[in-house]
Amino acid sequence: MKIIGLTGSPREGSNTEVLVNEILKGASEAGAETKSYNLVKMDIKPCIACMHCKTHGSQCATEDDMQEFYKELRESDGFVVGSPLYFGQMSAQAKLLIDRLFAFYNPEAGDMERKKVAFTFSQGNPDEATFKDYYDYIRNVFEMAYDLVDVLVSKGNQLPGDVKNNEHNLAKAKKIGKEMASKMF
Repeated sequence: MKIIGLTGSPREGSNTEVLVNEILKGASEAGAETKSYNLVKMDIKPCIACMHCKTHGSQCATEDDMQEFYKELRESDGFVVGSPLYFGQMSAQAKLLIDRLFAFYNPEAGDMERKKVAFTFSQGNPDEATFKDYYDYIRNVFEMAYDLVDVLVSKGNQLPGDVKNNEHNLAKAKKIGKEMASKMF
């Protein structure tokens, strides 16, 4: 079993990266192989809506680092996406990835089983409910094509490293990873 982690924070060692790594740690402890990507270090171009993926078995026509990720995604059993929340939405790096996952939303192709997916968001605002509508939107969209395991929101992370002091969220992240792996075995 394999779980892929994707960090969409532009900051090295970010709160988001800590949470994604905790999820992967939980999956690893439950027996899954894990691999992580930092989206900032990847060359991901935007979706150009050419629809090539809909007529060529989910193959995207855009040549960039997503081609490697598509291969990894096909070989994986699930993935986790982490992002800080900027102005009430995921980072630009994470959004590029999400838009390019459209290549796999092709119910007629039937070439990919439903993958397990989890999200983690780090926000500075101490009130998780402030962006509840956005988190609900993410849940609804991803439940159309994936088996959504959970959406973890870590609130009140004003400074880099703040999440390391939040034992509850670190434990929840690890639990999500274990759930992702255990739902696969």
